[in-house]
Amino acid sequence: MNFCKLSTLYPKRLLILICISVSFSLVANGQVAVFTPATEDTVLLEKLYSNYEDKFNKELAALSANNKKDYEEAYRDRLEYIKEKFHKKEIYTSQIAQQYLDALVNEVKKANPVLQKQSFECYFSRSGVPNASYIGEGIILFNMGLFEKLDNESEAAFVICHEIAHYVMKHSDKRIADYVTAINSDEVQKELKKIKGSQYRKREQLEKLVKGLTFDSRRHGRDHESEADSLAVELMHNSRFNVMASITTLNLLDSIDNDTLNTAACLERMFNFPAFPFKKKWIAHEEGLLGGHAKLTVDSALADSLKTHPDCKQRIKILEPLVNKYTSANASNDVVNKHEFDSLKNAFSYEIISYAFASKNFTRSFYYTLKLLQKNPDDSYLIVQVGKILNGFYACQKTHTLGKVIELPAPGNSANYNSLLQFVQNLYLDDYASLSYHYLDQHSEKLNSYAPFKTEYSISIQTAKQ
Repeated sequence: MNFCKLSTLYPKRLLILICISVSFSLVANGQVAVFTPATEDTVLLEKLYSNYEDKFNKELAALSANNKKDYEEAYRDRLEYIKEKFHKKEIYTSQIAQQYLDALVNEVKKANPVLQKQSFECYFSRSGVPNASYIGEGIILFNMGLFEKLDNESEAAFVICHEIAHYVMKHSDKRIADYVTAINSDEVQKELKKIKGSQYRKREQLEKLVKGLTFDSRRHGRDHESEADSLAVELMHNSRFNVMASITTLNLLDSIDNDTLNTAACLERMFNFPAFPFKKKWIAHEEGLLGGHAKLTVDSALADSLKTHPDCKQRIKILEPLVNKYTSANASNDVVNKHEFDSLKNAFSYEIISYAFASKNFTRSFYYTLKLLQKNPDDSYLIVQVGKILNGFYACQKTHTLGKVIELPAPGNSANYNSLLQFVQNLYLDDYASLSYHYLDQHSEKLNSYAPFKTEYSISIQTAKQ
């Protein structure tokens, strides 16, 4: 529909809300609003990446001759990571969403003259991982998986300011410089010569040395996190956002990996049918060599290190004096547009499901779908997505490619996600087909006019017959 023509029919604020909600369409005679994934603008993504690549090449040409080869290798590694974000369509290209994100960023920039000449861009990432990051070349990514868990715009502003701080303070570049300096140090070079001259266990010695030197150019050291927090509060303090949001955001990040979904109970409730009862063996898992009775001693330090966001409680202690100094009764939690914030949060809870599936991570998409179904049990898109995923498992299992679309149980996963992964592992080919058919069949009368449902239901009928 033509935007200009719309603007003559609706007030501007209402028009914005209509545009933000375009990902939800009406079906079933206009009675039910159903999510439709946004279409990614591949031409725009290629153009954006091409611009960043050109910028990178100019910066590379300007590198000093000192250890240039090592610097070039590190920076090219970072560029490959950036390239992947654009080529895998992780960058969200919705114009309305981008305009809103730009408005949040501009609210910070206009209040801080020091940022006026800084060259950076902030994009929404379609990843469901609750995180945000500065990835180099002036690019800040704000994951949908984090945005949809925030309570207000000031919390979003703190996340943005924190990543701007990493960019301004050049933390990523400093880590690269530290790495290059370390590998070219006399101490390391001496150790390399020693390993080269040794007669035995060269590989083992080399691996041990390299392990202590490896780095991720996109990750910041823990000391950098507190520095970025402090600068973020300074940037927020100058704006209309509420600096107290820095504390509430860090508290959220400290517990954001906590998983309350009882996967086993959820699966049994969803997939128990009169004609095809739920089987306990579907959620059974091996007890291991210790028979499942041994208890591990809780290692608090290790548990914290495995978090997506470690050290949050310590970071809060460091930040509180500064926040208390700047706290103002006049500060607002929501500055730009609360309605747009809430609309995007809602859309993003669905977009992460769609992107995980499009990225061939069916198990992650399955998990996000189950979690959202607990809040929206009658949602047509989610119901169809369950059938779509089960049909996908069936098709991949039949072609012996299931391993390409699933994750395996692992210690770093939450217990509930591992339960889902075990469930997928325990099913046979016929189980996928039967579960999809019986699950969709119970919704067939209600959703028979919804085209995506008819497609997946038809597939499930055919596979169940085989």
